[in-house]
Amino acid sequence: MLTITNVSRYKGMTMMIEFEDRDTEFLNQEIVRRYDLKAGISLPLSAWEEIKAEEEYRKARERALYLLDHRDYSYVELFHKLEKNYSEDTCYRVMDRMVELGAVNDNRYAEGLARHYVEVKHFGSRRAFQEMRNRGLTSEVIKRALSVYDEDEETTWYDRLYELVETKYLRYLDDEKGVNKVKNALVRYGYSYDLIREVLRGIEEEYGEED
Repeated sequence: MLTITNVSRYKGMTMMIEFEDRDTEFLNQEIVRRYDLKAGISLPLSAWEEIKAEEEYRKARERALYLLDHRDYSYVELFHKLEKNYSEDTCYRVMDRMVELGAVNDNRYAEGLARHYVEVKHFGSRRAFQEMRNRGLTSEVIKRALSVYDEDEETTWYDRLYELVETKYLRYLDDEKGVNKVKNALVRYGYSYDLIREVLRGIEEEYGEED
């Protein structure tokens, strides 16, 4: 049994719990009130371990909400962030709560990332896919988010790449050396060799006639 000898405010929302024959512990006042901790009561060790687990969960939950207040995270990405400081069981419990609250939603997160990588960064599907995998999203979720762009009849991957070359690389296409540099750059953007060749042929047909 653990006997509490004193409960007092330490700093801010933190309370100091002093024991008989045990080192002092610190808990948030929310936990102290929930378990009605006060001087003179005795607790089984198992009960104290439960209280400490609740304190860790509270801290991990607050950390998760703080991180999510700044940007979205995938389930896996946020889990890995939390597990650096908290136990695996606590991390799973927090993540379940975040999903329940709707604060973590991999499909919504994937849709936002897809828009960013495809429409803003102008990445091809390969590069966008890899970047999204690096964020901890599953292949299934990523493919579903990117399928919107595969099925877009108004703006195809060809159109996106054509616009990218027109706005950023047109001036480098005057000689073979420049063309090769552009091809390499577009591969890094995540476009296939076949699509790159097709777009560059289209560019040459449109702009070559003007020379």
